[in-house]
Amino acid sequence: MRFETSQHMRMGQHMKLAPRMIQSMEILQMPMLALQERVEEELVANAALEIVEPQDDVDATPAEDGLEQPPTDGEPAVSDSSSDTGDWQRLSEFESFSQMDNEYSSQNFTRPRAGERDRKMDAMANTPARGKSLTEVLLDQWSIEEIDPLIAPLGALLISYIDDDGLLGADLETILDQHRNVPGMDLSMEGLERALAEVKGRLEPAGIGARTRRECLVVQIDRFEAEPGHDPAFADVRRLVVEHFDDLLQNRLPRIVEQTGLDMDRIHAALALMRKLRISPGRDLVDVEVPPIIPDVIIEFDEEAGEYVAALSDGLLPTLRISRRCQQMARDRTVEKQTREFVGKSVRNAQWLIESINQRKNTLLRVVRVVLTRQRDFLDHGPQHLKPLPMIEVADQLGIHVGTVSRAVADKWLQTPRGVVALRKFFSGGTETDTGRNMSWDAIKAKLREIVDNEDKSTPLSDAGLADELKKAGIEIARRTVVKYRQQLDIPPARRRKVY
Repeated sequence: MRFETSQHMRMGQHMKLAPRMIQSMEILQMPMLALQERVEEELVANAALEIVEPQDDVDATPAEDGLEQPPTDGEPAVSDSSSDTGDWQRLSEFESFSQMDNEYSSQNFTRPRAGERDRKMDAMANTPARGKSLTEVLLDQWSIEEIDPLIAPLGALLISYIDDDGLLGADLETILDQHRNVPGMDLSMEGLERALAEVKGRLEPAGIGARTRRECLVVQIDRFEAEPGHDPAFADVRRLVVEHFDDLLQNRLPRIVEQTGLDMDRIHAALALMRKLRISPGRDLVDVEVPPIIPDVIIEFDEEAGEYVAALSDGLLPTLRISRRCQQMARDRTVEKQTREFVGKSVRNAQWLIESINQRKNTLLRVVRVVLTRQRDFLDHGPQHLKPLPMIEVADQLGIHVGTVSRAVADKWLQTPRGVVALRKFFSGGTETDTGRNMSWDAIKAKLREIVDNEDKSTPLSDAGLADELKKAGIEIARRTVVKYRQQLDIPPARRRKVY
């Protein structure tokens, strides 16, 4: 075996994204709330980044202060931990930087003035506490009940298996098998059954701890029938739930009439009572946290110009600038080199962040203006007039990459005269109608929804019938496509839409 060393030259093309470009793409893709959080994090981590307060002068810019622009292939905006000094050394540098002579203090270095409140501290104090989970709420109820000491721990164990709907998420055999050998817990099937009966009988709302939807409804019916002066029609409700639950789910009411001998009016009265029952009682105890939607762009109609105009909704985003004090320190050769390099990196990172945010605003507005031009009919007349708009077409028109368009529209929302609409909704494929009009898939779905809403519920249209109605409107699509769109719109089949 012989080892040799040699040199070779090879030409090739490689794409390498600079850290600055990566940061710019990340910020472009962020929705408003995420960007706001990112800015707050940078304000805490980067001493060179400041908020422009209303009472401050806003004429201080990096260009005016002679700040040198960072090269595109320079140091990353987010430092690599492998090349930085240790956390303690970094903290020591920051402390020494913060304690420099007053010669570097400036009237533009923002800090709370005497008698003013700290905005960040106020924001933290006003942040709502995390709400309790369903398990925590149920355990609180269980803890104040007078339960047999032998059953109490078993009930707490069962509560830990209750899902968000309030149903037991595992059968008793599985729970017994998983905890059979747990020290200090005497488990048996009889004990678990007794504990489950206590859970279902004591916890509120009724139905918590049931193993199935049907059992959940039966538990609630038991509670209603135990109340004095309850409606006697609950007997019919119990009969329908216990004996004909599957027929109810499939809306087979004539079959129920045939098998029970009850007339249709009596069945409708029982169904009206069933609306008092909950198939997911756990949802009534815990508020579902729905993330707020904050539109990134506001669309309004300018009556004088006769067109729609777009404006960024960045009121929650603070105006940022770079600290003059830090810029001076980064250029002052009398400052210790290590501190000067640290401050210089902070200044560059701050400038890259500001430039990335400005680029995000510019790109988002350019994309939205193209959308306004193409989707004018949607804004004037509604969802059925939405036109196909491929992202590649917008990218070619703006002279940018299609990936940039995709990031610009991701998780962004528009406040329009038609309501708050996801920006991505305007980008979809479509088809051409018999009249030669381009129509997006979302517009076809809107037309399908309109047809279902206006149909005769006593004789609802089949999927083939829906396809025929769309064809009459100039939209020719296959029946299987109608089925797909109907399912996407959560529209049940004709049998379940029928009203008797």
